[in-house]
Amino acid sequence: MKLVGISGSLAGWKTNVLVHEFLSAAKEFDEKIETELIDLRDYDIEFVDGSPLAYYNADTFKVVNKIISADFLVIGSPIYQASISGALKNLLDHLPIDAFKGKVTGMVTTAGSASHFLVSEYQLKPILSYFKGLVPTINVFSHDDSFNEVNEIIDPNVSDRIQKLAEEMINLQKGLHDKK
Repeated sequence: MKLVGISGSLAGWKTNVLVHEFLSAAKEFDEKIETELIDLRDYDIEFVDGSPLAYYNADTFKVVNKIISADFLVIGSPIYQASISGALKNLLDHLPIDAFKGKVTGMVTTAGSASHFLVSEYQLKPILSYFKGLVPTINVFSHDDSFNEVNEIIDPNVSDRIQKLAEEMINLQKGLHDKK
C-alpha cells in the first residue's frame, strides 16, 4: 500500500514536520507501507483555470497523478485566516470528484494559536468527503507551542495523536483493501 502525505504550505516548516512525522509513524506501525511526501514548495503547481489536467505544466500533472494513484493520503495544512492554505485549496481544485474514493484521507494541521482547532473539521473534512474520501475519527491539530525553536514536535499529546491517527488510518485502509 502506498501512503502519500501532502504538506500544503509554501512557507515555514511546521506543516512539513507534522506530515513527515506522521509518515514515519505509519512506517513504524507497518514497515511494508510505501510512503511519499509531497511538499508543495517543491513543485510549481499552476493556478486552476478550468482547463483539462493535460493542459497544465509537468509539475501539476505529476502531483495530481501521484495523489490519484495513492492508496491512501494524509493532508497537511497550515491554518491561515481560519482556513486551509490557498496553495492546498488550489491543488485540491485540480482533482477529479472521485479522487479519494476508496481511500482513507487523514488530516493534520498547524496554526499559530489553539483558537483554530476546528478548522480541520469545518473546512478540510467537507472537502475530503466531497472527493469521497473516508475521513478517520482522529485528526492532528498542533499550534506554535507544540514545537521548539528548531521546529521539532515537543508536545507529547501531538506525538500521541500522530501515532493513533497512523494506526487508525492503516487499519481502516487495510479493511477497505481486504474487501476488494
